[in-house]
Amino acid sequence: VMTVKHGHGFRLDQPGKDSWRHRHEGGARRTVMVGARDFAVVGGWPREEMSLSEVVHRFLWDAEVVLAEGFKSSPEPKIEVYRGGSHSGPLFLLEDPEAGPTLAVVTDDTELDLPVRVFSLRDPQMIPLLADFVAEVLGLPGTEL
Repeated sequence: VMTVKHGHGFRLDQPGKDSWRHRHEGGARRTVMVGARDFAVVGGWPREEMSLSEVVHRFLWDAEVVLAEGFKSSPEPKIEVYRGGSHSGPLFLLEDPEAGPTLAVVTDDTELDLPVRVFSLRDPQMIPLLADFVAEVLGLPGTEL
Protein backbone atom coordinates (compact mmCIF):
# COMPACT_ATOMS: atom_id res chain seq x y z
CA VAL A 1 0.00 0.00 0.00
CA MET A 2 1.34 3.42 -0.94
CA THR A 3 -0.17 6.88 -0.61
CA VAL A 4 -0.14 10.22 -2.39
CA LYS A 5 -1.39 13.52 -0.98
CA HIS A 6 -2.39 16.50 -3.06
CA GLY A 7 -1.04 19.71 -1.57
CA HIS A 8 -1.28 23.41 -2.27
CA GLY A 9 2.34 24.29 -1.66
CA PHE A 10 4.47 22.70 1.02
CA ARG A 11 8.08 22.65 2.19
CA LEU A 12 9.78 19.29 2.48
CA ASP A 13 13.29 20.63 2.94
CA GLN A 14 14.62 23.15 5.44
CA PRO A 15 16.16 26.52 4.51
CA GLY A 16 19.91 26.53 4.93
CA LYS A 17 20.35 22.75 4.54
CA ASP A 18 22.48 21.61 1.58
CA SER A 19 19.55 20.06 -0.30
CA TRP A 20 17.57 23.31 0.08
CA ARG A 21 20.57 25.30 -1.12
CA HIS A 22 20.90 23.09 -4.24
CA ARG A 23 17.46 24.20 -5.37
CA HIS A 24 17.08 27.71 -3.99
CA GLU A 25 20.63 29.02 -4.22
CA GLY A 26 22.15 26.72 -6.82
CA GLY A 27 19.23 26.88 -9.26
CA ALA A 28 18.60 23.13 -9.59
CA ARG A 29 15.14 22.52 -11.06
CA ARG A 30 14.79 19.33 -9.02
CA THR A 31 16.74 17.82 -6.14
CA VAL A 32 16.60 14.19 -5.09
CA MET A 33 17.47 13.42 -1.49
CA VAL A 34 18.59 9.84 -0.94
CA GLY A 35 19.36 7.98 2.26
CA ALA A 36 19.79 4.34 3.21
CA ARG A 37 16.02 3.84 3.53
CA ASP A 38 14.40 7.03 2.23
CA PHE A 39 14.29 9.28 -0.79
CA ALA A 40 12.40 12.39 -1.83
CA VAL A 41 12.17 14.46 -4.98
CA VAL A 42 11.79 18.20 -4.44
CA GLY A 43 11.39 20.75 -7.18
CA GLY A 44 9.28 22.22 -9.88
CA TRP A 45 7.79 20.72 -13.03
CA PRO A 46 7.95 22.29 -16.49
CA ARG A 47 4.15 22.41 -16.72
CA GLU A 48 1.02 22.32 -14.59
CA GLU A 49 0.76 19.76 -11.82
CA MET A 50 0.69 16.07 -12.64
CA SER A 51 -2.51 14.08 -12.58
CA LEU A 52 -3.00 11.38 -9.97
CA SER A 53 -2.57 8.75 -12.69
CA GLU A 54 0.75 10.24 -13.79
CA VAL A 55 2.06 10.46 -10.21
CA VAL A 56 1.17 6.81 -9.65
CA HIS A 57 2.77 5.68 -12.92
CA ARG A 58 5.97 7.67 -12.34
CA PHE A 59 6.57 7.17 -8.62
CA LEU A 60 4.29 4.45 -7.24
CA TRP A 61 4.44 1.97 -10.12
CA ASP A 62 5.24 -0.98 -7.83
CA ALA A 63 2.28 -0.48 -5.46
CA GLU A 64 -0.51 -3.02 -5.16
CA VAL A 65 -2.85 -0.39 -3.73
CA VAL A 66 -2.54 3.42 -3.83
CA LEU A 67 -4.59 5.59 -1.48
CA ALA A 68 -4.82 9.24 -2.49
CA GLU A 69 -5.95 12.25 -0.50
CA GLY A 70 -7.31 15.16 -2.49
CA PHE A 71 -7.53 14.92 -6.29
CA LYS A 72 -11.29 15.54 -6.04
CA SER A 73 -11.76 15.97 -9.79
CA SER A 74 -9.65 13.01 -10.88
CA PRO A 75 -11.34 10.22 -12.85
CA GLU A 76 -10.26 7.49 -10.40
CA PRO A 77 -12.85 5.89 -8.05
CA LYS A 78 -13.14 7.55 -4.65
CA ILE A 79 -14.16 7.10 -1.05
CA GLU A 80 -15.17 10.49 0.32
CA VAL A 81 -14.70 11.48 3.94
CA TYR A 82 -17.52 13.87 4.79
CA ARG A 83 -17.88 15.62 8.12
CA GLY A 84 -21.33 17.09 8.60
CA GLY A 85 -20.15 20.25 10.36
CA SER A 86 -17.65 21.16 7.64
CA HIS A 87 -19.77 21.29 4.47
CA SER A 88 -23.43 21.41 3.48
CA GLY A 89 -23.24 17.97 1.86
CA PRO A 90 -20.88 15.40 0.34
CA LEU A 91 -18.84 16.74 -2.58
CA PHE A 92 -19.72 13.88 -4.92
CA LEU A 93 -23.34 15.08 -4.97
CA LEU A 94 -22.16 18.24 -6.79
CA GLU A 95 -21.80 16.11 -9.95
CA ASP A 96 -18.35 17.20 -11.14
CA PRO A 97 -18.19 15.88 -14.75
CA GLU A 98 -14.43 15.29 -14.42
CA ALA A 99 -14.64 13.32 -11.18
CA GLY A 100 -14.65 9.55 -11.13
CA PRO A 101 -17.26 7.50 -9.31
CA THR A 102 -17.65 7.72 -5.55
CA LEU A 103 -17.82 4.19 -4.17
CA ALA A 104 -18.54 5.05 -0.55
CA VAL A 105 -18.74 7.87 2.00
CA VAL A 106 -17.22 7.81 5.48
CA THR A 107 -19.09 10.27 7.68
CA ASP A 108 -20.10 11.44 11.13
CA ASP A 109 -23.55 12.45 9.81
CA THR A 110 -26.03 9.79 10.94
CA GLU A 111 -28.86 11.26 8.84
CA LEU A 112 -27.32 10.74 5.38
CA ASP A 113 -29.28 8.71 2.87
CA LEU A 114 -26.97 8.22 -0.11
CA PRO A 115 -26.91 6.02 -3.22
CA VAL A 116 -23.49 4.63 -2.18
CA ARG A 117 -22.20 2.61 0.74
CA VAL A 118 -21.96 4.73 3.94
CA PHE A 119 -19.53 4.04 6.78
CA SER A 120 -19.95 5.73 10.16
CA LEU A 121 -16.95 7.43 11.75
CA ARG A 122 -18.57 6.55 15.08
CA ASP A 123 -18.60 2.79 14.39
CA PRO A 124 -15.70 1.14 16.26
CA GLN A 125 -15.57 -1.46 13.44
CA MET A 126 -15.43 1.16 10.67
CA ILE A 127 -11.75 0.61 9.77
CA PRO A 128 -11.93 -3.17 9.27
CA LEU A 129 -15.31 -2.82 7.50
CA LEU A 130 -13.89 -0.17 5.17
CA ALA A 131 -10.73 -2.23 4.57
CA ASP A 132 -12.87 -5.26 3.66
CA PHE A 133 -14.97 -3.09 1.33
CA VAL A 134 -11.85 -1.81 -0.46
CA ALA A 135 -10.45 -5.35 -0.69
CA GLU A 136 -13.75 -6.55 -2.18
CA VAL A 137 -13.84 -3.72 -4.74
CA LEU A 138 -10.23 -4.49 -5.74
CA GLY A 139 -10.75 -8.25 -5.78
CA LEU A 140 -8.25 -8.80 -2.94
CA PRO A 141 -8.56 -11.10 0.07
CA GLY A 142 -10.33 -9.61 3.11
CA THR A 143 -8.57 -8.21 6.15
CA GLU A 144 -7.84 -9.81 9.47
CA LEU A 145 -7.80 -6.63 11.60
